[in-house]
Amino acid sequence: MLRGNSAASRDIAFHLHPYTHLKKHESEGPLVITEGKGIYVYDENGKEYIEGLAGLWCASLGFGEERLVEAATRQMQKLPFYHIFNHKTHDVAAELAERLIGLMPVKMSKVFFNNSGSEANDSAVKMVWYYNNARGRHRKKKIISRMKGYHGVTVAAASLTGLPNNHRDFDLPIANIRHADCPHHYRFAKPGESEEAFATRLAESLEAQILREDPETVAAFIAEPVMGAGGVIVPPRTYFEKIQQVLRKYDVLLIADEVICGFGRTGAMFGTETFGLKPDIMTMAKALSSAYLPISATVISDELYQAFVAQSEKIGVFAHGFTYSAHPVCCAVALETLRIYEERDILSHIRQVAPRFLEGLRRFADHPLVGEVRGVGLLAGVELVKDKASKAPFDPKAGVGTLFAARAQEHGLILRAMADTVALCPPLIITADEIDEMLRRFGKALDETAAALNRAGLASVA
Repeated sequence: MLRGNSAASRDIAFHLHPYTHLKKHESEGPLVITEGKGIYVYDENGKEYIEGLAGLWCASLGFGEERLVEAATRQMQKLPFYHIFNHKTHDVAAELAERLIGLMPVKMSKVFFNNSGSEANDSAVKMVWYYNNARGRHRKKKIISRMKGYHGVTVAAASLTGLPNNHRDFDLPIANIRHADCPHHYRFAKPGESEEAFATRLAESLEAQILREDPETVAAFIAEPVMGAGGVIVPPRTYFEKIQQVLRKYDVLLIADEVICGFGRTGAMFGTETFGLKPDIMTMAKALSSAYLPISATVISDELYQAFVAQSEKIGVFAHGFTYSAHPVCCAVALETLRIYEERDILSHIRQVAPRFLEGLRRFADHPLVGEVRGVGLLAGVELVKDKASKAPFDPKAGVGTLFAARAQEHGLILRAMADTVALCPPLIITADEIDEMLRRFGKALDETAAALNRAGLASVA
């Protein structure tokens, strides 16, 4: 264990970290980040890193955006806190809700504010149940997510998440949560099966699953337009078109989890637009405030809202909410973030630089360590494999993705490895020259990882 009074030693002594190998952390300690500017962050020794995951898929405007600092300061001075319980509100909450409804790619009615993507999805689950109770459909409660989907870590959201480690020894998932097939063509398509044929098979499988469960018990289907923490999985062509036909047939609500994809990441304001979704509920967080302060939203259709009105009249209250729902300082920062997106035409910038980003990564597709490069907009995943021809993965115990991420960090590039898929999700403000530098550092880490695997006898790659 590290000793002394440094930030790292204090961290080890007192801090419990999420998504961390706790025993390893005791001996190795953390990387201590102390500053950030643009797409770069700096550690306590002054070393520079490109933040290739925008923090956690979230710092869309990068680090050190003064307008957001000023927006927070102004609001702290004016009204540092107020709640929206019991028929109360404040001006910034009302303005932000109106602004978000105006941005929605499908007709929506009301915005409910939470503090994180996990809470946004947790609220969505409760709202689906409340809605069906309001309609007298007391059996229609099951929610279908997807294997490798990621929807958060609260009890309900972690149950929706289709990743084993989020369930293991947490006694999850809870009742009424089901998981459908993962739409990853590279990994799960049959030999010679086209994307369209694969999408058809998955839609047929979903229909069969709904019929097995009994359509009168299936309430909703939740999906990220692009699956993020499950490996940056882009849906196969025609997938959402065919899936939505099944949902409509059995009166199953669609929840679009836009926590990662929302606010420009895919090249449209929402991934819902990129992939033609028609959701009844949309959840969003992260880039809503460029991650400068915690805020999220669960946005619902008018059909749901009218059912909520009737049910709250019957009960006497809509008894759901958080102390910090629509926190005025968070709302102010979110509003300023949305203004910056509009004034700087962030969507045009993304569409201009995204081809350089994706084409640059696809140049690594011929590397003997790379099985697949996939992505859209400024979001991508590079899957590392033991054998390109067979797509054989490495033994998970080899920790190849972790090895790559460590090599990248040595070269000043912070990424995230999810098993052996390396995710890239840089701040939306990244320039063409910065993309080139990020790719240069990525390439060096890739070559060094291949060399290390050769030396260890774990792979035979040139």
